[in-house]
Parts: sequence; structure tokens; C-alpha cells
Amino acid sequence: MPRAGLSHDAVVRLALEVVDEGGVRGYADLTLAKVASKAGVAAPSLYKHVGSLADLRREVALIAVREVTAAATSATVGRAGPDALHALGRAWRGYAHAHPGRYAATQIGPDPDDPADAEARAAAAESVRVVGAVLQGFGLPDDRLIDAVRAVRAGVHGFVTLELGGGFRMREDVDQSFGVLLDMLVAGVATLAAPSAPLDHDTAGSLR
Repeated sequence: MPRAGLSHDAVVRLALEVVDEGGVRGYADLTLAKVASKAGVAAPSLYKHVGSLADLRREVALIAVREVTAAATSATVGRAGPDALHALGRAWRGYAHAHPGRYAATQIGPDPDDPADAEARAAAAESVRVVGAVLQGFGLPDDRLIDAVRAVRAGVHGFVTLELGGGFRMREDVDQSFGVLLDMLVAGVATLAAPSAPLDHDTAGSLR
């Protein structure tokens, strides 16, 4: 039966439901046909409320980025150094477990040149700002901050992606392993912040 009072916001909410119900693949598999089916209308009817599937995906991703940023902010406020980084990692992992489809949507960076991605760029910048605030507590120089943000994000995301995909099936405690990962990231960021010069990648060819 068609949903009464279908609107732009209602279509976005339905899209979020579709993404949540789809699990890890929810965002990748989002289609207008699935949203229309949930709304009880024909897919062309959605064009009265959203411009395209790309527009709808952009809005879902924007909401997800804002949610995970809010979770990270709440978890890290009043914390500093290793404690803050551990809290950040746990917040990201917790969001990914609660909303795996939405979490996947947060991993796609907005187009730096597309005017339609202006809101998404602002949301992404705020997310980076929160992470940066955590990492600056280690005394990182400004020119190493983005390196550290990317490394921390990659480490946590890699673990979470493997975990959600069923990659950790051994009996050992996965929570403990995640704690070890966070300890390693803390050590890595601390090393990056150390005053001694880091290894020059151009002279490290023999290590590759």
C-alpha cells in the first residue's frame, strides 16, 4: 500500500531503512526500485521528491558521516592522548556494528570539485577536524597530521571491514585484538610525533 504523505525527507528515511536492512552491502546495493518498493509506489514516483539515485545516495552518506562524527565527538570529549584515540576507535567500531550499511557510506570521499558535494565536503571536513583534535593531543606537527589521520582511519577501517565480513573466525577474543590494534596505532602516532626525523621513504627502497 502506498505510503501517505510521501516527501523528500520521507524518501531519505526509507532509503536509510533499505541501507540498514541490507547490512554490509546495504549502501552499495541501494536502488530507487528498493526504496519505491518499501514506499509502495512505482519507482518513477520518487522523482517527484529526489533528483536521482546519486542524489539519494549523497544524502544517505551525508547523514551517516554526520552520525559517525557525532558519535566520535561524544566519545572523545574531555579525553586526551591514548585515551582519546582508544575512545575514537571504539566509537567508529560501535557505529559500524550498529549500522554497517551506513558505515560503508561514510567511506566514500566527496568530490572536491562538484558543487553538489558542498555539504558532504563540509561534513567530511568536520569529521577530519574531530580526528585531528584527538591526534593533536600527541603533539603532532601540522605537516604530519593528515598522514596520521589517514593511518588511523585505515587501521580501524581495515579491522572493522574484516570483522564485519566474517574474517575473524578463530577462538581468540576479537575485542582484545581490537584493543591491541588501538595500542599499536597509539604507538605509531606517538612515534610520528617524536622530534627525531622519520625514515625517508626515498632512501628506504631496500626495505620495500
